[in-house]
Amino acid sequence: MKNWKLFAVILATLVFILAACGDDKAEKDTGTNTNENKQEASGAFPMTISPTIAETKDEESGQTTVYEDVTFEKMPERIVVFDFGFLDTLNALGVEGIVGVPKDGTLPKHLSKFAGDEYASVGNLKTPDLEEIAALEPDAIFISGRQATFYDQLKEITPNVVFVGTSQDDYWGTFEKSVDIAAKLFGKEKEAEDYLAKFDSKLDEIKNLAGQYKTSLVTMYNEGKLSGFGKNSRFGYVYDIYGFTPVTDDIEASSHGSDFGFESILKFDPEVLFVIDRTAAIGGQSNIEADMENDIIKQTQAYKNGKIVYLDGALWYLSGGGLQSEMLKIEEILEELK
Repeated sequence: MKNWKLFAVILATLVFILAACGDDKAEKDTGTNTNENKQEASGAFPMTISPTIAETKDEESGQTTVYEDVTFEKMPERIVVFDFGFLDTLNALGVEGIVGVPKDGTLPKHLSKFAGDEYASVGNLKTPDLEEIAALEPDAIFISGRQATFYDQLKEITPNVVFVGTSQDDYWGTFEKSVDIAAKLFGKEKEAEDYLAKFDSKLDEIKNLAGQYKTSLVTMYNEGKLSGFGKNSRFGYVYDIYGFTPVTDDIEASSHGSDFGFESILKFDPEVLFVIDRTAAIGGQSNIEADMENDIIKQTQAYKNGKIVYLDGALWYLSGGGLQSEMLKIEEILEELK
């Protein structure tokens, strides 16, 4: 009888120890779960991601590229990013796993961390290094319009190639869609919501500022020449979202703008003249102020009132469409026009 009692005590003790170990393991698992584990546990994967734009047409070649939905079986762990806007969104949200970026060119200042050796160079924005990308064995590649002609070749490396670029027809909407892609795919919905909320007051502030001026014009400087951008252009959000009034509605829509000479600027005579330095953005030797502030431009309202605003070329020309870059653009204009 005594032996049975002793056996019962030992058995109860073993059951207690095993239960405690199981609880301890569960607590540890809960405390160290990654976003990936949480997403998979909640049934978020497989997850189908749609591109921000259904198709694009390359202006130089005339080639139309149609982008497909991509179904991810799990959260990507090895990521190659060609679109600087999406790269800065991933960075802002604290997403890890980026292994390759296009470093053969100018990296915007706010993305300078990606110049480090821990990130492989996968070519430049126009010419991906397909061999290097394949060697990285990525399970996701994020692209935009500059890489469109390589879409099929990139899909041979991994089928998970997602177009995340913006559209000049719906710039702000496609920007928000790209943020939504990043947030859902990497379990960062709360972080994205908090960051986007910051734009509310900033947009109100810049709209109030824009209302102080009757006319404005966005231009791009490229080796001594100028292009003008209207409402239906890649920089049309300066008018549509920020609230500045275009000096004219008659500007041809083009990704590189309509030819807009110094005489045309004097003719329309904007109160505010925005100038994006493309030459500096692509690593060239820029003489922007010397070229811009000539005898013709000196006759304009913008020059006389000190309202020629030189904008960061790398930020505006190369890296728009990201959480950080879009905020930096607004802050730059606010700072320059105060």
